[in-house]
Amino acid sequence: MSEAHMRRMSAEAREEYEALSLDAPETTAGLHPVAGRGSLKKRAISAPDVLNEAYDYAAPATFTRGMRVELPGASMLYLSGTASVDENGLSVHPGDFAAQCWRTYRNLTHLLAAEHASWHDIFRTTCYLRDIERDYDEFNCIRGTFFKMVGLNPLPASTGIQARLCRSDLLVEIEAIAMIPGPK
Repeated sequence: MSEAHMRRMSAEAREEYEALSLDAPETTAGLHPVAGRGSLKKRAISAPDVLNEAYDYAAPATFTRGMRVELPGASMLYLSGTASVDENGLSVHPGDFAAQCWRTYRNLTHLLAAEHASWHDIFRTTCYLRDIERDYDEFNCIRGTFFKMVGLNPLPASTGIQARLCRSDLLVEIEAIAMIPGPK
């Protein structure tokens, strides 16, 4: 960590940072794989044809678009909160809630397809709306239309939350969890 950042930290934050021993991680359990035990295979998910990598932003984000985790007999797909962002990392359709919803579904669909998965593999979504009072009815109508067009039955479990999103021009963001069969 830079000296300038360390100087901006409160004494309490500096104390917690130092307690993690990040400058000497070999001395701290929990920072490295556990010796003698394997771990689940995981890898990042991306769909660069429609959505840039989050770490490619001018102010880099510290997450991946999704993560695939291999389990015995199945793979879990964890898709990060996804919004109306294009392949260059730009917000698209500012001020147009419906267009942002459709672009968000498009981006998520491409992330699923990159892993040979579909919406039929989704079992949980969390939907974040900037203004839930204003936009929930329209969101629910678009979501219902999309799910019907895709032929989902049963529908995924879902939670809707009002939240401050990462950019002021984004109105909706959706994260999802899917499970797909894997080698037995």
